[in-house]
Amino acid sequence: MLGQMMHRPLAVIELLKFAADMHPNGQLVSVRTEGDIHRYSYKDAFLRTAQLAHALKKLGVSRGDRVATLAWNGYRHFELYYAISGSGSVCHTINPRLSAEQMIYIIEHAQDKVIFVDTTFVPVLEALKTQLPSDLQIVVMTDAAHMPETSLDVQCYEDLLAGEPDTFDWPELPEETAAGLCYTSGTTGNPKGALYSHRSTVLHAMTLPLSIPDSLKEGNNILPVVPMFHVNAWGLVYAAPLIGANLIFPGGKLDGPSVYDLMNTETVHSAWGVPTVWQGLQAEIETRGAVPNGFSSVIIGGSAAPRSMIDKFEDAGVSVCHAWGMTEMSPVGTHGILPTHYRKTRSVEEQRGLQSLQGRRFFGVDLKIVDEMGNRLPHDGHAIGELYVRGNAIISGYYENEKATQDAMDAEGWFGTGDIASITADGFLSIQDRAKDLIKSGGEWISSIDLENIVMGHPEVASCAVIAIAHPKWDERPLLVVVPKGEARVTKPEIDALLLQHVAKWQLPDAIEFVDALPLTATGKVSKLTLRQMFKDYELPTGEQE
Repeated sequence: MLGQMMHRPLAVIELLKFAADMHPNGQLVSVRTEGDIHRYSYKDAFLRTAQLAHALKKLGVSRGDRVATLAWNGYRHFELYYAISGSGSVCHTINPRLSAEQMIYIIEHAQDKVIFVDTTFVPVLEALKTQLPSDLQIVVMTDAAHMPETSLDVQCYEDLLAGEPDTFDWPELPEETAAGLCYTSGTTGNPKGALYSHRSTVLHAMTLPLSIPDSLKEGNNILPVVPMFHVNAWGLVYAAPLIGANLIFPGGKLDGPSVYDLMNTETVHSAWGVPTVWQGLQAEIETRGAVPNGFSSVIIGGSAAPRSMIDKFEDAGVSVCHAWGMTEMSPVGTHGILPTHYRKTRSVEEQRGLQSLQGRRFFGVDLKIVDEMGNRLPHDGHAIGELYVRGNAIISGYYENEKATQDAMDAEGWFGTGDIASITADGFLSIQDRAKDLIKSGGEWISSIDLENIVMGHPEVASCAVIAIAHPKWDERPLLVVVPKGEARVTKPEIDALLLQHVAKWQLPDAIEFVDALPLTATGKVSKLTLRQMFKDYELPTGEQE
């Protein structure tokens, strides 16, 4: 028997329309590339989004066309998110940190019709001028007074909107209609596209505040340091309008002092970003002797947060939510908010240990771990296997890439994450490592993440990474690469003494090498691929491992 209920298709534009109606005074604050601060309300944003939808139509953009953005977090980028998807086209965010080869590949693979670019990134497109599709239209996201001199054939964003009506007849689209397109960073091979639907995007936006309610609530000032060009700023640009939270967009100024000043001035309650950003902020907090005004919660994702980072924030009165997800998951799939009874019954040390894990699943996300034969393993906190996921906001395949789809999906329709993990009986996910980053020594596995998180607690270590180096007897052995904090150089005996409090002697790194900075991927994670290339001819010191 079928239920007798109305079926209204879920639509991205309804999130902003709801915000304009129910949270009309909710604010969008943006650090602009022009150098000033721009402020307006969700109601203002909805009116300008309608103007932009008319402008897109005049540019010849039709339903299903891909429209690219190459931009920082800001109000114009926000308008593009809603105008493009709301009018039936696909918002394709491009990561400006990609290599020239990767950028050209995804522009051509997506067949973008128009690209909207912040003034900062005009030189990026100029360098690609001879390789860009000849029919690609380029719009610079500024006003006439700030248009840059360029050899490119460009149009001005504000000129396009000028004079357009501030109402638009938003089409009613099937909820499976594509709304957004985001490519993986492509650490190996070509980037792969995740094509999000209106349904998946809205459902993800609804589950975020359910799982992280203390951060995402009406009236809160939220700082998405995670870029809008990286998986929709983790869905914040959709969830915040829905619940009436204010968004504080930092633009391109993401260094510690700039982030601190913005947070302090705008009374940011919650900030979202990757660990590399929070290292800079924590250094600034140490320098100034206090957390920014109003700062009470931080969401950390993108890569594992070191225990020392969690301790510093918590000890300063800033609650930490360690979240996990992937581009292919829209992207957030788990959250580290502890259940209330854990706060009452567990010691602080136990609580911090749980916060260091990747958290528990969102509603609508299922997790399983499997062995090498694909057999399911128990969620007992001990069994370790490859992590697979499924859910309403998880891809069923890659955009126009059949081979990658076949490689990623199992026979039951679950998506293989490439992570090696365990899951406790009460649902806490613990990612041991990326499968490709595990170190196999003498038939036993060593987790690079575990070693890194412990070493990050040393006061003379600014950042670090552990990679595998070939070994004639043990197959692979760990090498520790350290960025020192100041002039001091931590010694191997000091590192060994720290690690031996937590790991077996045979898991200790065989050597330490110092570098000025760790190479980063386009999404701000440490590039272990680059590190392995840097040290591919490295010879470890001889000696027997116990």
